[in-house]
Amino acid sequence: MPTTGRRERKKAATRQKIADTALRLFLERGYDAVGIRDVAAEADVAVTTLFSHFASKEALVFEQDDTFEQRLTQAVTDRAPDEPLIPALRREVHALVRHCTAEGSAPLYRMIDGSPALREYEESMRLRHAESLAAALAADPGLPQSTTACRTIARFVIDAYALAREAADPDAAVDEIFQMIEAAWEATHPAQGA
Repeated sequence: MPTTGRRERKKAATRQKIADTALRLFLERGYDAVGIRDVAAEADVAVTTLFSHFASKEALVFEQDDTFEQRLTQAVTDRAPDEPLIPALRREVHALVRHCTAEGSAPLYRMIDGSPALREYEESMRLRHAESLAAALAADPGLPQSTTACRTIARFVIDAYALAREAADPDAAVDEIFQMIEAAWEATHPAQGA
């Protein structure tokens, strides 16, 4: 396993410091009351440094975006050759929902729900995640190649995450939603099973 070089570690630490600072400021003062310059000054970085790590103010709130997307696609690409698709995706969505509903996450989601800009960004992020997941499904040689089926299942999975995160019992919601996803997958590809 290759070790991370000093430069990469510094870059990652700077990125995390900016994200942590932004989130703290947003939660303390309100998302709309904090500007990019405020975050950069508080994190002790130049505005250009902030933008080299984050493309927009909204991206500061969703700093785990890339990790989330990778985890979903890896649930498809890294599963064992004989491992069924839907249970692998269910496991990953369970883990992501648990992370996002952990103690202390409620203020973040209240902030997102209260901001039209953040809700819009989150929606575009979800569509991008669904497209990445659909591409991973379509590229898997052991799965059917129907673009429509892959895109549909990917959207269902992304929506399962969003719906379960908001449910009173997120784990039960994931299981309930994935029963429907599995039924849809089996109805479309009965020879493939789950």
